[in-house]
Amino acid sequence: MNQVFLLGGAVIPVFAVIVAGALVRRLRWLSEEADQSLLRLCINLLVPALILDSVLGNAKLRQLDNLLLPPLVGFMASTAGIGLAWLVAPLSGAADSASRRTFAVTAGLQNYTYYALPLTALLFGAGTVGVLFVHNLGVEIVLWTVAVTVLSAQGIGQSWRGILNAPIIAILCSVALNLLQPHFALLQRALAPGGLLLNTAHTLGQCAIPLALLVTGAIIADYLPEIHHGPSLRIIAASLVMRFGLAPILYLLIAKYLPCSIDLKRVLLVQGAMPSAMFSIVLSRRYGGDSRVAIQIVLATTIASLLLIPIWLRLGTWFLGF
Repeated sequence: MNQVFLLGGAVIPVFAVIVAGALVRRLRWLSEEADQSLLRLCINLLVPALILDSVLGNAKLRQLDNLLLPPLVGFMASTAGIGLAWLVAPLSGAADSASRRTFAVTAGLQNYTYYALPLTALLFGAGTVGVLFVHNLGVEIVLWTVAVTVLSAQGIGQSWRGILNAPIIAILCSVALNLLQPHFALLQRALAPGGLLLNTAHTLGQCAIPLALLVTGAIIADYLPEIHHGPSLRIIAASLVMRFGLAPILYLLIAKYLPCSIDLKRVLLVQGAMPSAMFSIVLSRRYGGDSRVAIQIVLATTIASLLLIPIWLRLGTWFLGF
Protein backbone atom coordinates (compact mmCIF):
# COMPACT_ATOMS: atom_id res chain seq x y z
CA MET A 1 0.00 0.00 0.00
CA ASN A 2 2.86 2.38 0.76
CA GLN A 3 4.17 1.89 -2.78
CA VAL A 4 0.74 2.78 -4.20
CA PHE A 5 0.91 6.07 -2.28
CA LEU A 6 4.45 6.66 -3.52
CA LEU A 7 3.33 6.09 -7.11
CA GLY A 8 0.38 8.35 -6.46
CA GLY A 9 2.89 11.00 -5.46
CA ALA A 10 4.39 10.72 -8.94
CA VAL A 11 0.96 10.97 -10.60
CA ILE A 12 -0.43 13.88 -8.55
CA PRO A 13 2.01 16.56 -9.86
CA VAL A 14 0.96 15.72 -13.43
CA PHE A 15 -2.69 16.20 -12.58
CA ALA A 16 -1.93 19.28 -10.49
CA VAL A 17 -0.58 21.00 -13.60
CA ILE A 18 -3.68 19.89 -15.56
CA VAL A 19 -5.93 21.34 -12.85
CA ALA A 20 -3.89 24.55 -12.97
CA GLY A 21 -4.58 24.68 -16.71
CA ALA A 22 -8.31 24.28 -16.09
CA LEU A 23 -8.16 27.01 -13.44
CA VAL A 24 -6.39 29.55 -15.65
CA ARG A 25 -9.02 28.88 -18.34
CA ARG A 26 -11.82 29.58 -15.85
CA LEU A 27 -10.01 32.75 -14.76
CA ARG A 28 -9.64 33.68 -18.45
CA TRP A 29 -5.88 34.00 -18.14
CA LEU A 30 -5.50 31.50 -20.99
CA SER A 31 -7.88 32.13 -23.87
CA GLU A 32 -9.13 29.59 -26.38
CA GLU A 33 -7.53 31.68 -29.12
CA ALA A 34 -4.11 31.09 -27.56
CA ASP A 35 -4.46 27.27 -27.54
CA GLN A 36 -3.44 26.67 -31.13
CA SER A 37 -0.40 28.95 -30.94
CA LEU A 38 0.81 27.35 -27.73
CA LEU A 39 0.27 23.82 -29.08
CA ARG A 40 2.16 24.67 -32.29
CA LEU A 41 5.00 26.08 -30.20
CA CYS A 42 5.02 22.95 -28.07
CA ILE A 43 4.84 20.45 -30.94
CA ASN A 44 7.20 22.21 -33.34
CA LEU A 45 9.87 23.55 -30.96
CA LEU A 46 9.65 22.44 -27.33
CA VAL A 47 8.93 18.72 -27.82
CA PRO A 48 11.67 18.34 -30.49
CA ALA A 49 14.05 20.05 -28.05
CA LEU A 50 13.02 17.60 -25.33
CA ILE A 51 13.61 14.71 -27.73
CA LEU A 52 17.11 15.97 -28.55
CA ASP A 53 17.83 16.35 -24.84
CA SER A 54 16.60 12.80 -24.12
CA VAL A 55 18.20 10.99 -27.07
CA LEU A 56 21.57 12.66 -27.72
CA GLY A 57 24.22 11.00 -25.60
CA ASN A 58 21.82 8.24 -24.52
CA ALA A 59 23.89 5.04 -24.48
CA LYS A 60 20.73 2.92 -24.27
CA LEU A 61 19.75 4.12 -27.73
CA ARG A 62 22.97 2.73 -29.18
CA GLN A 63 21.72 -0.78 -28.44
CA LEU A 64 20.01 -2.42 -31.40
CA ASP A 65 17.18 -3.93 -29.36
CA ASN A 66 16.21 -0.47 -28.06
CA LEU A 67 16.08 0.94 -31.59
CA LEU A 68 14.29 -1.73 -33.62
CA LEU A 69 11.88 -3.40 -31.21
CA PRO A 70 10.20 -0.41 -29.46
CA PRO A 71 8.60 1.08 -32.63
CA LEU A 72 7.40 -2.36 -33.73
CA VAL A 73 5.94 -3.08 -30.29
CA GLY A 74 4.37 0.40 -30.20
CA PHE A 75 2.68 -0.26 -33.54
CA MET A 76 1.48 -3.77 -32.72
CA ALA A 77 0.29 -3.04 -29.17
CA SER A 78 -1.61 0.12 -30.18
CA THR A 79 -3.23 -1.68 -33.09
CA ALA A 80 -4.21 -4.51 -30.75
CA GLY A 81 -5.68 -1.95 -28.35
CA ILE A 82 -7.92 -0.51 -31.06
CA GLY A 83 -8.90 -4.05 -32.05
CA LEU A 84 -9.85 -4.94 -28.46
CA ALA A 85 -11.87 -1.74 -28.14
CA TRP A 86 -13.68 -2.61 -31.39
CA LEU A 87 -14.78 -5.88 -29.77
CA VAL A 88 -15.89 -4.04 -26.62
CA ALA A 89 -17.77 -1.34 -28.57
CA PRO A 90 -21.10 -3.29 -28.78
CA LEU A 91 -21.23 -3.30 -24.97
CA SER A 92 -20.97 0.50 -24.88
CA GLY A 93 -24.45 1.13 -26.25
CA ALA A 94 -23.01 3.22 -29.08
CA ALA A 95 -26.01 3.86 -31.29
CA ASP A 96 -24.52 4.02 -34.76
CA SER A 97 -21.47 3.19 -36.83
CA ALA A 98 -19.74 6.53 -36.22
CA SER A 99 -20.12 6.15 -32.46
CA ARG A 100 -18.79 2.58 -32.48
CA ARG A 101 -15.82 3.55 -34.63
CA THR A 102 -15.07 6.49 -32.36
CA PHE A 103 -15.28 4.25 -29.30
CA ALA A 104 -12.82 1.79 -30.85
CA VAL A 105 -10.21 4.48 -31.54
CA THR A 106 -10.66 6.59 -28.41
CA ALA A 107 -10.91 3.75 -25.89
CA GLY A 108 -8.22 1.76 -27.71
CA LEU A 109 -5.53 4.44 -28.08
CA GLN A 110 -3.66 5.54 -24.95
CA ASN A 111 -2.31 8.98 -24.12
CA TYR A 112 1.17 7.92 -25.14
CA THR A 113 3.19 11.11 -24.65
CA TYR A 114 1.97 13.97 -22.50
CA TYR A 115 0.94 11.84 -19.51
CA ALA A 116 3.35 8.98 -20.09
CA LEU A 117 6.44 11.14 -20.48
CA PRO A 118 6.54 12.91 -17.09
CA LEU A 119 5.68 9.66 -15.29
CA THR A 120 8.40 7.77 -17.16
CA ALA A 121 10.92 10.49 -16.36
CA LEU A 122 9.97 10.59 -12.68
CA LEU A 123 9.94 6.83 -12.20
CA PHE A 124 12.71 5.58 -14.50
CA GLY A 125 14.92 8.47 -15.65
CA ALA A 126 16.09 10.03 -18.90
CA GLY A 127 17.45 6.82 -20.43
CA THR A 128 14.01 5.21 -20.46
CA VAL A 129 12.46 8.45 -21.74
CA GLY A 130 14.60 8.08 -24.86
CA VAL A 131 13.23 4.56 -25.39
CA LEU A 132 9.71 5.96 -24.91
CA PHE A 133 10.22 8.40 -27.77
CA VAL A 134 11.44 5.62 -30.08
CA HIS A 135 8.45 3.47 -29.04
CA ASN A 136 6.14 6.35 -29.91
CA LEU A 137 7.25 6.22 -33.55
CA GLY A 138 5.15 3.08 -33.89
CA VAL A 139 2.17 4.65 -32.09
CA GLU A 140 2.29 7.70 -34.36
CA ILE A 141 2.09 5.45 -37.42
CA VAL A 142 -0.97 3.72 -35.91
CA LEU A 143 -2.54 7.12 -35.20
CA TRP A 144 -2.31 8.32 -38.80
CA THR A 145 -3.05 5.00 -40.51
CA VAL A 146 -5.06 2.47 -38.47
CA ALA A 147 -6.94 5.02 -36.33
CA VAL A 148 -7.82 7.26 -39.26
CA THR A 149 -8.94 4.27 -41.35
CA VAL A 150 -11.21 3.01 -38.55
CA LEU A 151 -12.68 6.47 -37.90
CA SER A 152 -13.34 7.33 -41.53
CA ALA A 153 -14.33 3.77 -42.57
CA GLN A 154 -12.31 4.52 -45.74
CA GLY A 155 -8.67 4.54 -46.79
CA ILE A 156 -6.08 6.71 -45.11
CA GLY A 157 -6.00 9.13 -48.06
CA GLN A 158 -3.56 11.95 -47.41
CA SER A 159 -3.63 11.50 -43.63
CA TRP A 160 -0.33 9.58 -43.71
CA ARG A 161 1.39 12.92 -44.14
CA GLY A 162 0.62 13.61 -40.49
CA ILE A 163 3.37 11.11 -39.65
CA LEU A 164 5.94 13.56 -41.00
CA ASN A 165 5.67 15.97 -38.08
CA ALA A 166 8.34 17.82 -36.13
CA PRO A 167 8.61 15.32 -33.21
CA ILE A 168 9.00 12.34 -35.57
CA ILE A 169 11.68 14.15 -37.59
CA ALA A 170 13.43 15.09 -34.33
CA ILE A 171 13.41 11.45 -33.18
CA LEU A 172 14.87 10.17 -36.45
CA CYS A 173 17.55 12.88 -36.61
CA SER A 174 18.55 12.63 -32.96
CA VAL A 175 18.77 8.81 -33.09
CA ALA A 176 21.00 9.06 -36.16
CA LEU A 177 23.23 11.69 -34.52
CA ASN A 178 23.41 9.65 -31.33
CA LEU A 179 24.62 6.61 -33.28
CA LEU A 180 27.19 8.64 -35.22
CA GLN A 181 28.50 10.71 -32.31
CA PRO A 182 31.09 8.21 -30.95
CA HIS A 183 32.66 7.85 -34.39
CA PHE A 184 33.21 11.50 -35.37
CA ALA A 185 35.26 14.00 -33.38
CA LEU A 186 33.28 16.97 -34.73
CA LEU A 187 30.02 15.51 -33.48
CA GLN A 188 31.59 14.66 -30.14
CA ARG A 189 32.52 18.30 -29.66
CA ALA A 190 29.23 19.70 -30.98
CA LEU A 191 27.11 17.31 -28.89
CA ALA A 192 29.26 17.31 -25.76
CA PRO A 193 27.38 17.40 -22.43
CA GLY A 194 27.18 20.99 -21.21
CA GLY A 195 27.72 22.33 -24.72
CA LEU A 196 25.65 25.04 -26.36
CA LEU A 197 23.35 22.70 -28.31
CA LEU A 198 22.47 20.36 -25.47
CA ASN A 199 22.12 23.18 -22.93
CA THR A 200 19.72 25.00 -25.25
CA ALA A 201 17.78 21.80 -25.98
CA HIS A 202 17.57 21.03 -22.27
CA THR A 203 16.32 24.51 -21.38
CA LEU A 204 13.65 24.48 -24.09
CA GLY A 205 12.72 20.86 -23.49
CA GLN A 206 11.96 21.43 -19.82
CA CYS A 207 9.13 23.74 -20.90
CA ALA A 208 7.43 21.18 -23.16
CA ILE A 209 5.48 18.98 -20.77
CA PRO A 210 4.33 21.68 -18.31
CA LEU A 211 3.05 23.79 -21.20
CA ALA A 212 1.34 20.82 -22.86
CA LEU A 213 -0.33 19.80 -19.59
CA LEU A 214 -1.51 23.37 -18.93
CA VAL A 215 -3.15 23.55 -22.36
CA THR A 216 -4.58 20.07 -21.83
CA GLY A 217 -6.19 21.22 -18.59
CA ALA A 218 -7.62 24.29 -20.31
CA ILE A 219 -9.14 22.15 -23.07
CA ILE A 220 -10.57 19.70 -20.54
CA ALA A 221 -12.25 22.63 -18.76
CA ASP A 222 -13.91 23.56 -22.07
CA TYR A 223 -15.24 20.04 -22.58
CA LEU A 224 -16.39 19.23 -19.04
CA PRO A 225 -20.06 20.12 -19.69
CA GLU A 226 -20.11 17.58 -22.56
CA ILE A 227 -19.65 14.63 -20.21
CA HIS A 228 -23.28 15.00 -19.11
CA HIS A 229 -24.79 15.13 -22.59
CA GLY A 230 -26.42 12.11 -24.18
CA PRO A 231 -26.60 8.45 -23.08
CA SER A 232 -23.07 8.42 -21.66
CA LEU A 233 -23.20 5.96 -18.75
CA ARG A 234 -22.68 2.77 -20.79
CA ILE A 235 -20.08 4.42 -23.00
CA ILE A 236 -18.12 5.61 -19.97
CA ALA A 237 -18.39 2.25 -18.20
CA ALA A 238 -17.25 0.32 -21.27
CA SER A 239 -14.35 2.71 -21.87
CA LEU A 240 -13.17 2.29 -18.28
CA VAL A 241 -13.31 -1.49 -18.64
CA MET A 242 -11.26 -1.22 -21.82
CA ARG A 243 -8.69 1.36 -20.69
CA PHE A 244 -8.19 0.21 -17.11
CA GLY A 245 -9.08 -3.46 -17.45
CA LEU A 246 -8.17 -5.00 -20.77
CA ALA A 247 -5.46 -2.54 -21.93
CA PRO A 248 -3.22 -2.85 -18.83
CA ILE A 249 -3.47 -6.64 -18.96
CA LEU A 250 -2.51 -6.62 -22.66
CA TYR A 251 0.52 -4.40 -22.07
CA LEU A 252 1.66 -6.27 -18.97
CA LEU A 253 1.49 -9.61 -20.77
CA ILE A 254 3.57 -8.21 -23.64
CA ALA A 255 6.11 -6.76 -21.19
CA LYS A 256 6.26 -10.01 -19.21
CA TYR A 257 6.78 -12.47 -22.03
CA LEU A 258 8.41 -10.45 -24.81
CA PRO A 259 12.21 -10.86 -24.77
CA CYS A 260 13.14 -7.18 -24.66
CA SER A 261 15.16 -4.69 -22.64
CA ILE A 262 14.16 -3.58 -19.16
CA ASP A 263 13.61 -0.07 -20.52
CA LEU A 264 11.02 -1.22 -23.05
CA LYS A 265 9.28 -3.22 -20.31
CA ARG A 266 9.11 -0.05 -18.24
CA VAL A 267 7.70 1.90 -21.18
CA LEU A 268 5.02 -0.77 -21.70
CA LEU A 269 4.16 -0.71 -17.99
CA VAL A 270 3.45 3.03 -18.14
CA GLN A 271 1.67 2.89 -21.51
CA GLY A 272 -0.76 0.26 -20.29
CA ALA A 273 -1.84 2.43 -17.35
CA MET A 274 -2.63 5.53 -19.42
CA PRO A 275 -6.05 7.13 -20.07
CA SER A 276 -7.35 7.69 -23.58
CA ALA A 277 -5.48 10.00 -25.94
CA MET A 278 -6.95 13.50 -26.04
CA PHE A 279 -5.96 13.81 -29.70
CA SER A 280 -8.72 11.29 -30.45
CA ILE A 281 -11.19 14.17 -30.07
CA VAL A 282 -9.44 16.06 -32.86
CA LEU A 283 -9.31 12.98 -35.07
CA SER A 284 -12.99 12.17 -34.52
CA ARG A 285 -14.00 15.67 -35.58
CA ARG A 286 -11.77 15.61 -38.62
CA TYR A 287 -12.48 12.12 -39.93
CA GLY A 288 -16.20 11.60 -39.45
CA GLY A 289 -16.39 10.18 -35.94
CA ASP A 290 -18.67 11.16 -33.07
CA SER A 291 -16.80 13.83 -31.12
CA ARG A 292 -19.30 13.67 -28.23
CA VAL A 293 -18.37 10.02 -27.64
CA ALA A 294 -14.66 10.87 -27.84
CA ILE A 295 -15.05 13.73 -25.35
CA GLN A 296 -16.92 11.55 -22.85
CA ILE A 297 -14.33 8.77 -23.03
CA VAL A 298 -11.31 11.08 -22.75
CA LEU A 299 -12.72 13.00 -19.81
CA ALA A 300 -13.93 9.91 -17.96
CA THR A 301 -10.69 7.95 -18.36
CA THR A 302 -8.56 11.00 -17.52
CA ILE A 303 -10.45 11.65 -14.28
CA ALA A 304 -10.42 7.95 -13.32
CA SER A 305 -6.71 7.65 -14.07
CA LEU A 306 -5.81 9.78 -11.05
CA LEU A 307 -6.82 6.83 -8.88
CA LEU A 308 -6.15 3.93 -11.25
CA ILE A 309 -2.70 4.79 -12.64
CA PRO A 310 -0.92 4.28 -9.28
CA ILE A 311 -2.78 1.00 -8.71
CA TRP A 312 -1.86 -0.40 -12.12
CA LEU A 313 1.73 0.79 -11.84
CA ARG A 314 2.03 -1.00 -8.49
CA LEU A 315 0.44 -4.19 -9.80
CA GLY A 316 2.61 -3.99 -12.89
CA THR A 317 5.87 -3.57 -11.01
CA TRP A 318 4.95 -6.58 -8.88
CA PHE A 319 3.95 -8.69 -11.91
CA LEU A 320 7.09 -7.75 -13.86
CA GLY A 321 9.39 -8.10 -10.87
CA PHE A 322 10.83 -4.57 -10.94
